[in-house]
Amino acid sequence: MTTKQPGAPSAQYFDEWYANMAGGASRDDIQQRHLGLPPRLPSTSLLTWEGIGEVVDALHLRPGERLLDLACGRGGYGLEIAARTGAKLTGVDFAAAAIAQATELARQSGADAEFHVGDLADTGLASGSVDALVCVDAIQFKPIAASFDEMRRVLVPGGRLALTTWEALDPDDERVPERIRAVDTAAGLTAAGFVDVQVRERPQWRAAERAMWEEAAALDPGGDADLQSLHDEGVGVLGVFDLIRRVFATATAA
Repeated sequence: MTTKQPGAPSAQYFDEWYANMAGGASRDDIQQRHLGLPPRLPSTSLLTWEGIGEVVDALHLRPGERLLDLACGRGGYGLEIAARTGAKLTGVDFAAAAIAQATELARQSGADAEFHVGDLADTGLASGSVDALVCVDAIQFKPIAASFDEMRRVLVPGGRLALTTWEALDPDDERVPERIRAVDTAAGLTAAGFVDVQVRERPQWRAAERAMWEEAAALDPGGDADLQSLHDEGVGVLGVFDLIRRVFATATAA
C-alpha cells in the first residue's frame, strides 16, 4: 500500500519501482518471509499464502477458463492461481517494467499466460472475454468507479471477482491518504452491476503486514534503492496503520 506520493503514482514511477526490484532479492526475502510465500512467487502486493487459497476458493475456476489478473505487477499471484486451477491467464498492468518481468516469470515456469500493458479502467480486452478476475491491492490507484465498471465489462455474466484492498475506518479522517479514503468496495461493486457482493475484514492478513512494515521501517537500506523504497513505505504506512482496515471482497457479474 503505497502512501509515499500524494496523488496516484504514475506508470513512470512504477516502472522505476519495478526496475529497482530487479536489482536484488532483499525486498523479496522480507516480503516472502512475512507473507508466507515461496521463493518462486515474487510479490509486489501484500496478499498472504493463506489469502491466495481464499482467492482460489472464491473464483470457482475450471481448467481452461480465462483468468484476468488486473494490475498484475510481476505476475506471481496470477500465475499461482492459474497453476492451482488450470486456468489460462491474462495479466494487465500499466507499468511496462512489470509486464516484462511477469512475461519472463511465465516463460520460466512454462505457464499458459499472456501479459500486456493496460489500465485498471481500460484493459484493452473485449467485453465478456474473461471468466474470472482477481485484483490485488491496486483499486486505489485509478478512478475507482471507472475501474469497477471495467471489471464488470470484461467479465462474462456469472463471472466471479476477487479483490483485496484497504479501506479507511473513517472516510473523513484526513490523516489517511485520500486514495484510500475514496475506497468503498461494497458500494462500488454494487454500483458497477455486481451481485452477491461480500466484503470481509482480514485481520490475520493485517497482522502479517504490520510485522513486515515494522521490519522494513527498522532496516538500514545501505544505499540500496529498492530497500530505501521499502523502508520509506514502511515508515509511512505505520503512521496510519491503525486507521485502516484490510478487506477481501468477492462478487458475481450480473
